[in-house]
Amino acid sequence: MKKLIRVTTIPNSLNGLLTGQLNYMNQYYDVVGVSSGGKNLIKVEQQEGIRVIPVALTRKITPLQDIKAVYHLYKVFKTEKPFIVHSHTPKAGTTAMLAAKLAGVPHRLHTIAGLPLLEATGIKRTVLNLVEKITYACATKIYPNSFGLQDIILQEKFTTKSKLKVIGNGSSNGIDTSFFNPELYTPEANTKLRESLGFTAEDIVFTFVGRLVADKGINELILAFKKLAALKNNVKLLLVGTFETELDPLNKESLDFIYNNNTVLGIGWQDDVRPYFAISDALTFPSYREGFPNVVMQAGAMKLYSIVTDINGCNEIIKEGVNGTIIPVKDADALFSKMLQFYEQKATLYSPDKCREEMIANYERSYVWQQLHKEYISLEK
Repeated sequence: MKKLIRVTTIPNSLNGLLTGQLNYMNQYYDVVGVSSGGKNLIKVEQQEGIRVIPVALTRKITPLQDIKAVYHLYKVFKTEKPFIVHSHTPKAGTTAMLAAKLAGVPHRLHTIAGLPLLEATGIKRTVLNLVEKITYACATKIYPNSFGLQDIILQEKFTTKSKLKVIGNGSSNGIDTSFFNPELYTPEANTKLRESLGFTAEDIVFTFVGRLVADKGINELILAFKKLAALKNNVKLLLVGTFETELDPLNKESLDFIYNNNTVLGIGWQDDVRPYFAISDALTFPSYREGFPNVVMQAGAMKLYSIVTDINGCNEIIKEGVNGTIIPVKDADALFSKMLQFYEQKATLYSPDKCREEMIANYERSYVWQQLHKEYISLEK
């Protein structure tokens, strides 16, 4: 059985971004997961039923540690002799592709699920562009997880079109629509959860799921919601996720409003977001950049209308007026007007069933896995 090594920067990406996929591929390959260590990596080993190897990787720019990581990965690849090394996440991509090339791995694959560098400027942007080009040069194949992302990569001249391929209709892992299914939650359970959070049956609940950082458009979301809450007394904003005060903090006004206003509720990180989708009315996802956001697929499968920004991934999952609406990036006024429109026209604006049907038809998890497996098989030929 040929060996497949999958590499991510942190273990949460191995079992979060790729839930079930490693276990599925383990039927056809000897799959090894590589990521920074700790109890979360052991959790991946147990959940996915694969062997794991810890390598110290960081998410920040840490040149000395990164050189050590390349050397450690090189030794791993030389020992394991994989047929394929397939990396995800920026830092894992750079270090793994470089190490795999040095180790003579025949198939070096990297999935792009967003480009953080697009928000960078000046010298930082120049350095990040160079790092990106090195990653792509060392890889034999690059998989943007959306068609919009593929276009950006070509515009930025990071690599040639022949090296690029979008798997299926996009997404790194698709969505398990049997798991993200609102039918699993009874009206009684939803009422109970709503009440425990301090929401009434009449409240219209807008929900955000993800990191509570500036890059995700949270400052704009707070501005828009503040205007809406001043007009309507039965709106609530539910924030599911954690702050990253070091990497990408929110502005003081946003933080003050989140902490001191009873119309906003932050509940932190949740291992299972489905109950919160089940009690929500709409997803608000005003992110500045994404690869192919799982949250938008999950919300759709849970029959939620989504208000998203006009960025790659989001503008592929959402069809205007069918399962949501698309607004310009960094536009709090546009976000406010669409939230107000949803509040006033919820009953006629969309079909909840159609939201779910779109996800089943285009992004079912098993389909994405099969398409990736087909790609692996083509490499064997």
